[in-house]
Formats: sequence, structure tokens, C-alpha cells
Amino acid sequence: MEISILRLSHRIVRDKRVTTHLALVGRAFCAKKMYYSGDRDPSIENKIREVNERFGGDFQVIYIDDPVKFVSNWRKEGGTAIHLTMYGIPLTHLLDELRRKERILLIVGSEKVPRVYYEIVDYNVSITNQPHSEIAAIAVFLDRVLDGLEFTHEFSGGAYRIIPSSRDKKLIRIR
Repeated sequence: MEISILRLSHRIVRDKRVTTHLALVGRAFCAKKMYYSGDRDPSIENKIREVNERFGGDFQVIYIDDPVKFVSNWRKEGGTAIHLTMYGIPLTHLLDELRRKERILLIVGSEKVPRVYYEIVDYNVSITNQPHSEIAAIAVFLDRVLDGLEFTHEFSGGAYRIIPSSRDKKLIRIR
């Protein structure tokens, strides 16, 4: 299964930290890419490239101009588009069905998500039916659908590897 994220309406002044954290969580929880719209922000793209260089992996952050067209094309190419919203069907009701999908695009907003996204996606899915963070929604979705893969996934190509420890920060240089 290949899962990507679409962050709608990134605003440089307001959303830099949250959008960066969405990318970091998506990467750590085994998503493949994060696309984003709104303000173009090369600093986010560079930050994730640096994380990949240090800790491995090939997660990409890619800017797109027209997210509605992007979602439509994703679906035309056989992918499944899922809008994570507190108004959707609970994830627990859809887990088995979603685990059978080959390519998933998870859509999260920054400001109020325009109605068109509720209509053009395959699923509107909720993590809970209460207000919460898009970062939490991505993490819970990926953990549940990928059944904890993030705990065993190996990221190749990095300069460092973290060694689990109950007391210390253990980091070894591997290249």
C-alpha cells in the first residue's frame, strides 16, 4: 500500500510549524509523500530533505498549484482519495475496506476545508467526531491502517541510526 498526504492551503506565516510536523509524522509513520497547496514554502521541502539525509528514507514534499485538479487526477489514475474530517464516517468502521486499497491520498486542511473536497473524495473519514489536530489524524490513520508498521520500518540511506534505549539518546553514524 502506498499512502500520500495532501495538505491544503498552507500559509507560511501561520502554518509553517504544523505543516512541517505533518510531513515529519507522515514520514515517520510510513507515508511516501506529502503534497501541499497554498503558499509555496521551500523551507519545508528543504527541512524534510535534511531529515532524510540524516535519518534515511526518501519521503518527498511537493508543491502543487491546483489541489482540486490534483485530487481528481489521483482518482482518475486509480487512487483512493480520503478526506480526514471530524464529520466523516469513523475510521474503525472502514479499516478492513481501506486496508485493501493500493494507493491512498489523505487530505487535511489548514483553514476551513472548502465543500468541494467533501464531494470529490472517495471517503470522508473521521478519527473522532470531535475537533482535533490534523497531525493527530494523520498519525492515528497511518498507525491503524498500516497496523503499526512504523515500529519496524527501516529507513535506508541515512547518515545516522537511532539505537533504542531506556535511558540515553543513542545515535550512531553509519556513513
